Amino acid sequence: MIKIDQLKLDISANEKQIISGIAKKLRVNEKDIRDYQILKRSIDARKKPDLFFVYSVAVTLDKVLESKVLKKCTKDNNVNTYKPKVYSIPSANNTSTRPIVVGAGPAGLFAAYVFAINNMNPIVFERGKKVDDRTKDILKFWETGVLNTASNVQFGEGGAGTFSDGKLNTLVNDKLGRNKFVLETFVKFGAPSNILYDGKPHIGTDILKQVIANMRNEIISLGGEFHFDSQVDSFVIEDNKIKGVISKGETYYSDSVVLAIGHSARDTFKTLYELGFDMEAKDFAVGFRIEHPQAMISETMYGPQFNKLEPAPYKLAHNLENGRGVYSFCMCPGGFVVNSSSEENRLVVNGMSYSKRDSHNANSAIVVSVGATEFDKSNPLAGIEFQRQIEGKAFSIAGGLIPQQLYGDFKDNRLSNAYGDFSSETKGKTAFGLLSEIFSQEINQSIIDAMGHFGTKIKGFDRYDAILSGVESRTSSPVRINRDEQFQSNIRGLYPCGEGAGFAGGITSAAMDGLKVAEAVIANQN
Repeated sequence: MIKIDQLKLDISANEKQIISGIAKKLRVNEKDIRDYQILKRSIDARKKPDLFFVYSVAVTLDKVLESKVLKKCTKDNNVNTYKPKVYSIPSANNTSTRPIVVGAGPAGLFAAYVFAINNMNPIVFERGKKVDDRTKDILKFWETGVLNTASNVQFGEGGAGTFSDGKLNTLVNDKLGRNKFVLETFVKFGAPSNILYDGKPHIGTDILKQVIANMRNEIISLGGEFHFDSQVDSFVIEDNKIKGVISKGETYYSDSVVLAIGHSARDTFKTLYELGFDMEAKDFAVGFRIEHPQAMISETMYGPQFNKLEPAPYKLAHNLENGRGVYSFCMCPGGFVVNSSSEENRLVVNGMSYSKRDSHNANSAIVVSVGATEFDKSNPLAGIEFQRQIEGKAFSIAGGLIPQQLYGDFKDNRLSNAYGDFSSETKGKTAFGLLSEIFSQEINQSIIDAMGHFGTKIKGFDRYDAILSGVESRTSSPVRINRDEQFQSNIRGLYPCGEGAGFAGGITSAAMDGLKVAEAVIANQN
């Protein structure tokens, strides 16, 4: 096969025009193209108002012709031989021990999936509910404010990312094809095929929920076992080795336990610390959600033809003189700000989009890096306590509703009393409050300084009536559960995995880490 990079075509190009572009690039007849596959597609909006898709494609020709074409194109760096990365699912020789997986987020599900394919009959424990039942609890919470602390945006089948945008892009270097396998698996279980090649793929909460349910059913059909509403309360340890877990007073034995808890499993972090697991506090980031009209963002990013494309995303970052980094996080085009609380009397927000991304607003977190200045990093649990403090403040300043403030009022430390030229798109009730009371003056000023810079990148980003919502505090795990080169903790046989353990940041990287850990479990058992 031949790979073509940097194939630039108009955004309206159809299949016939793509084939024509391939033929022109390779200097062959269109009928010589036996097949082609889009490997990647991204938007080039640098020369607005003209917009282009830039493709990477794999092309199949007759072998003799392929050899001739490659010789003709030796000086073209964008035409090369293509050998696809195919993930090799590890084979288990020893299936006598059923591995236990704690957590049914992307890391846990993909680890369990590999085990199930190998007839290892994994046992999966999830403190929350199945995704459909979980959805009912979340909708009830958004409508009434009645929180189920075991079934919410943070806890339940699919993990926290299920009620986000379903973004699948990752910066993880993928030499073994794990990323492609994750995306292909999602497509297998119901995701749209364009996630295989879009430069910034996403599924959307509505579709992702069904994908997760289908994946769980496949694992069960292959011999896996799921326990929902079943928090792992403790761990059986003998001679510094894991021997099993305890859930609802019952002991389940295994010498291979994958710990794929989410970053909000604070009680489990405390249990692990008390049992002597090697853990450390880590830096993370906190801030607010910010909303703008999606049309404003899309027109800035794409120009006057923005309506011909999906709602535009953005990514912003700025390093300040005080040493802090401020950046956008989990940007949701055409999305909603959602109440993502998981503890009583504490409030946290996140962003969510459905597959159509058809809300009127764009939102993202604008967050500031925090660490030793805010909490004692010698205590592995100190970052959690810092999160709890600011979430408690966010809860109190608006009586348990999502506290909001217009950016201009935040800058002037004034209570907002009405929206400006556009209204908020939220899941969960809101009220105006003084968001400046949540953070230190240094963090507040860091956000203000960065917003001024972001306003030079996206016109109107620092507009007075941009809507802030607080508080965004769960950007990543505040804890790392250390593991060695065999992916095991200091308690042998326990494999910290995914975002909660501090080894991933998002759906795809967490799923890929689940694959890596499953590989390690199989290698250590063989």
